[in-house]
Amino acid sequence: MTAPRSLKTIGDLEEAGLVSVEKRPGLEAVAERYAVAVTPTIAALIDRNDGSDPIARQFVPDAAELLRLPEEREDPIGDAAHSPVEGIVHRYPDRVLLKAVHVCPVYCRFCFRREMVGPQGLGTLASQAMDTAFAYIAAHPEIWEVILTGGDPLVLSPRRLAAIMERLASIDHLKIVRFHTRVPVVEPERVDAALIDALKASGKTTYLALHANHPRELTASARAACARLVDRGVVMVSQSVLLRGVNDDAETLASLMRAFVENRIKPYYLHHPDLAPGTSHFRLSIEEGQALVAALRGRVSGLCQPTYILDIPGGHGKAVISASTIEDNGGGCFMVTDFRGEGHDYVSK
Repeated sequence: MTAPRSLKTIGDLEEAGLVSVEKRPGLEAVAERYAVAVTPTIAALIDRNDGSDPIARQFVPDAAELLRLPEEREDPIGDAAHSPVEGIVHRYPDRVLLKAVHVCPVYCRFCFRREMVGPQGLGTLASQAMDTAFAYIAAHPEIWEVILTGGDPLVLSPRRLAAIMERLASIDHLKIVRFHTRVPVVEPERVDAALIDALKASGKTTYLALHANHPRELTASARAACARLVDRGVVMVSQSVLLRGVNDDAETLASLMRAFVENRIKPYYLHHPDLAPGTSHFRLSIEEGQALVAALRGRVSGLCQPTYILDIPGGHGKAVISASTIEDNGGGCFMVTDFRGEGHDYVSK
């Protein structure tokens, strides 16, 4: 029997009952613009009888993605402004992003790097570019942490991951290696002994930030994959995006955060959605987000409280969305203070 395969075209999605024939022409235009991929695990989670299914909303293309607002940006968090060499983003003094690959097992419809990822995106770092990236890390003793992101670094083979980690092992001033991934929830079978061995190959402390946005994503298979990681000493934290129609109610957020904690994953960041092109249908206002996060206080344990943050457009870093970092100037306009104490305008529609 042939194993189920990922759905990568609108035709695939139609055949699987995830889009209707009437919507196909409009969705083909979306697929020409932004990458599409839905793993068998995710396809099996989608309720075909629910037109508002929160899992489908995250992964199945929508014609609304072709609507681009003036404030939206191809590089909404300003990676390019802080990229001294290809594959490296050095925004904060003590840590860098290493973007080794720009491919993902699934493509989130709200992705802030949607202009860079996928088959037509930036691809995998070539050998020479990888050498230059490692040389940059080695030459900057202030770098304490490397964060592998992209793309999803866990799409790389265990052999390639181990090779990366072994090179990082030789950099004495580097102490922490962190992975940002969706793999344990969207392709849990990939998290096997060989992959975990590769994640541990550097001898550094390994963290894994798991991206999940709805409690249904934490299936029995996903929970087992996370247990395999934690049992081997990989520390796990969470990151989620606050999304209209997915998790924009207090009870769903509470269930998600509790599920993380139950699986030994510390809630870390809850992201306000970025100003990525074609994603306005996902965005809440900052006031709505603040109200939802406030509703978690007293509703769930302190162990379950994420930090609600905004990536300031233009590459100025993250700001905690609270009274101390964001000031309402009226009319949907805010002044956001970054980690340097500098103010930046932000418009919330």
